[in-house]
Amino acid sequence: QVQLVESGGGLVQAGGSLRFSCVASVRTYDMGWFRHAPGKERQFVGCTWWSGGSTNYGDSVKGRFTISRDNAKNTVYLQMNSLKPEDKAVYYCAAQNNPTNMCGTSILSYGAWGQGTQVTVSS
Repeated sequence: QVQLVESGGGLVQAGGSLRFSCVASVRTYDMGWFRHAPGKERQFVGCTWWSGGSTNYGDSVKGRFTISRDNAKNTVYLQMNSLKPEDKAVYYCAAQNNPTNMCGTSILSYGAWGQGTQVTVSS
């Protein structure tokens, strides 16, 4: 079973930047990022397709967040710029263990999850 270990996150002022890393124990296919804020459902942040590296982002983070991956290191990154207080949440990386035609935006598309890492943005 794939194990995912996240690092990064923390506390930042509004307008600042943070970067997450997510290392998988084995090679994976699609990789995604989700976030969960108190009182809200887990929200799609973005994903990267296993073949060719195409990406897709949620509307609330488009133009501010960037996903990249290093397949040689089984690692996916989430660069978060221009952070806003509403970006405060626990962030999770996720992995799809089967090849797809495009990375999914639903939590049901992923079978393995990281431990979650808190991001707090002060205004």
